Amino acid sequence: MLRQIEGSRAVAEAVALCRPEVICAYPISPQTHIVEGLAELVKSGELAPCEFVNVESEFAAMSVAIGASAAGARAYTATASQGLLYMTEAVFNASGLGLPIVMTVANRAIGAPINIWNDHSDSMALRDAGWIQLYAETNQEAADLHVQAFRIAEELSTPVMVCMDGFVLTHAWEQVDAFLPPFEPRQVVDPAAPSSIGAMVGPEAFTEVRYLAHARLMEALDLVPDIADRFAETFGRNSGGLIHAYRTEDAETIVIALGSVLGTIKDTVDELRDDGLRIGVLGITCFRPFPTDAVRHAVEHAKRVVVVERAFEPGVGGIVTQNVRSATPGTRIDTVVAGLGGRAITKASLTGLFRDAVADRLPPLTFLDLNRSLIDRELGRLAAGRRSGPTAENMLRDLGAVASRIG
Repeated sequence: MLRQIEGSRAVAEAVALCRPEVICAYPISPQTHIVEGLAELVKSGELAPCEFVNVESEFAAMSVAIGASAAGARAYTATASQGLLYMTEAVFNASGLGLPIVMTVANRAIGAPINIWNDHSDSMALRDAGWIQLYAETNQEAADLHVQAFRIAEELSTPVMVCMDGFVLTHAWEQVDAFLPPFEPRQVVDPAAPSSIGAMVGPEAFTEVRYLAHARLMEALDLVPDIADRFAETFGRNSGGLIHAYRTEDAETIVIALGSVLGTIKDTVDELRDDGLRIGVLGITCFRPFPTDAVRHAVEHAKRVVVVERAFEPGVGGIVTQNVRSATPGTRIDTVVAGLGGRAITKASLTGLFRDAVADRLPPLTFLDLNRSLIDRELGRLAAGRRSGPTAENMLRDLGAVASRIG
C-alpha cells in the first residue's frame, strides 16, 4: 500500500515499526510532531510494549535514553537546535558508553538571533561527539534511514543521529520486522550481576577507551553500505549508504552537499548539462564517520569541487570542506555557505554560482545571496560609535521588518 503523509508522522511511524521500548523527548520545533505521533501510538496501545517518558528538558531526555539503553531497552529520542546543544553533555556520555541509542535531529538553526528554520548548524556543532551521523536527502530516505539506524547502532553498539529536513514514509509491518531483529544489547546493567557503567578512568586507560570509540565508528564505513544493500534487497529501493553520485562519471566540476538541498542542486545541474557543462553532484549521506576513501574515489577525475554548506565555522569557513579537503589533496575546492536560517536556495542563484565555478571565477569562500549593502550599513554603525546597538535588531530595522518571516 502506497501512502503520502505529513513528514513528521512518517518518521513517527517508521520509528514505531522499529519497536522501541523506551521513548523520551522534550518538545522543540520542528521535531514536536514526531514525538507527539509516537506518544499517540503508545497511548493507543499500537506501539507496545513501550514506555513514553515525559521529561523536563532535552538533557533529561538523553539521560533517560542512556539509562534505558544501559538497562537493555531499545531507546529513541528526538530533538533540534538549542535542544541538541542543551543535551550536549549527555550526548557525549551516550557515545562514550557505547550505547546504541537512535536520535532524530530535525535540523534547525542555532540562535541568537532566534530562528526556527532549517540549516545544519545544530548537528554540525556535535559532529565530533562520537555519534554516527546520517543525513537524509529526500522525504522517503529520511524514513528509511531510521530503520537502518537502529540496525547499525545495535550491531556496533554505537549511537546514531538521523539528521533531516523533511520526510515522507511508505512502509509495511512485516518488512521491518524481518529486516530489524529483536534488540540484543552488548552490555546490560543487571542487578543479578552488578557492574559499573561510566566508571572513572584515569590516564592509564583513557586513550585506549577513546581509541576503541573511534574504531567502532570506523567499522561503520563498512557496515553502513552493507545495511543499505540489505535494505534495498528487502524493500526494493536504495536509501542510505555512504555517498550518492549523480552525473559524476565525466564531470570536470563536482558539487558536494548534504541533505534536502541536493534535489535543487541536481535540477540545476541537469539544466547546465543541457548547456554542455560537465558538472555532477555528490551527496554525502554518512558524514560521521567521514567516508574519506569513497569521496576521494568519487571526485578523483574532477578538476574542481564546490562544497555547498548549510553551516560554517566563524573564523575558519566550511565544515564539510575541511573533511573533503583532507580526502582530496591537490584538488581545487571552493566553499559556498548557503541557506542559513532557512533562506531559500534557488536554482537561479545556483546556476550563476556553478557557472562561475566552471569558469574558475568562484572565490574560495562564498556566502550565497549575501546582502552586502545590509552588511556595509551595520559595519558603518559599528565604526561610527561604540554604542551601535544589537546587530540583529539593527538589520531588521534596515529591512523594514519588525520580526523575521519566511520568504
